[in-house]
Order: sequence, then C-alpha cells, then structure tokens
Amino acid sequence: MNKTMILVVEDDYAVRNLITTALETQNYIFHTAENGNQALLEAVSQNPDAILLDLGLPDMDGIEIIKRIRAWSNKPIIVISARTEDRDKIEALDAGADDYLTKPFSVNELLARVRVALRRLSYMKSTEENDTAVFKNGSLTIDYISGCVYLDGEEMHVTPNEYKILCLLAKNVGKVLTHTYITKEIWGGTWESNIASLRVFMAALRKKMEKDTAHPQFIQTHVGVGYRMLRVENDDTEESNKG
Repeated sequence: MNKTMILVVEDDYAVRNLITTALETQNYIFHTAENGNQALLEAVSQNPDAILLDLGLPDMDGIEIIKRIRAWSNKPIIVISARTEDRDKIEALDAGADDYLTKPFSVNELLARVRVALRRLSYMKSTEENDTAVFKNGSLTIDYISGCVYLDGEEMHVTPNEYKILCLLAKNVGKVLTHTYITKEIWGGTWESNIASLRVFMAALRKKMEKDTAHPQFIQTHVGVGYRMLRVENDDTEESNKG
C-alpha cells in the first residue's frame, strides 16, 4: 500500500471531496483541514509528505500558512486556488510554495503535479543522504567541484552567469522559481532591473541545452512568473511538453 501521506487544506466541501477522491484512487493516505489553524495543527502533528493548500481560507490567508510552515519544513506545498493573477502566483511561490494550480483544474493534472512534487522530495532526500557533488538529470551533468557542465557526455561551455542560473535551477529541480527569486540570488538586484538580462541568459542556455527549444526538455517557462528545471526520467514525459 502507498504510505505517502498528503494534507489537503480546503474549506469547500465539493472541492475537498474531489481532491481526496482523486488521491484515494492512487492509494495515497490523506488528512484534511478546513481552515488555517487546523492546517497548521495537522502539518505539525502529522508531518505530511506534501500539502495541497487553498489560499482563500475562512480564518487565515494561505500565504501566511506557507510562511509559517516554511519556517520549519521543506515538504512540498502545492497551492490550489481560484486566484489566477500572476501577482498571486508570484506571492505564493516567493513565500515558499513549490507549485501553483488554478481552479478549475483537471484531476489528471493535479495528480501529475503531486507526482512531480513527491519526486522532488525523494530527490532532495537522496541528495542529502549521498551529499553528492555531482548533479545528474537525464543527459545533463553538473560537476559542482570542477564547475563544469556536461550534456550527453560532452562538456557544455557556459558563461559564469549561465552557470549560476543553471546551478540554482538544478538545486531546486522540480520547483518553480520566480523571476524575483532568481535575480536576487544571481545579481542581488530587483526583478525590474534584471529581467531583460535573465531572459537573455535563459535563451542562451536553452539554445545550448535543448534539442527543440519549442518543446524544452530541461527548463520550463512559467509565463509572467518564472522558470522550473524539469526532472528528466526515461519513463516519464508528462512534464516535458510545456514551454
């Protein structure tokens, strides 16, 4: 039996029932919460493997819940919200959410997002255990000690800023990183002053890495929000068709 446990935080009964039914079909264990205070209590007491979180709760905004949980846990948080504006997505992701799914949503997409989040969690655990200095993702290899990048076994020549961006994405593989987060990490500046530079570097990286830039295998664009490095697996192509 699947022992993965997921916390569903949703105050709408119909949506909550839809989500838990979908999780049940995949044999996930789940707990539910209908408000923010209950969600925080369940998160602490149950220590779920992932959290599906609505932002519009009756007693507390979901952004505050993300911030509180991120103070002590790195477990994946997937926001499921009716808020569709880019600023809402960016605020949630900058607060620490791993992904953002807007309502209405398809059950298949929800389950796919859950699998992606759980794979990222598994990768993080294995990385911590192995304390590896080499990142591998499909045909991409980053040797952090030598500072070299390899694609299909051949060294890929990158600029210092391209290397920094690539490492940042690799260390957060599977997670959406906003423009704000990336530019602050790379340049220490603001989104407004460095977005043009970021786009140039991302275009250059894609040209060097992707066989088909229209259907990227490694780096996914979230228009108006940011970028995510996809986890490449031989038996999984569900993530690789978005650009």
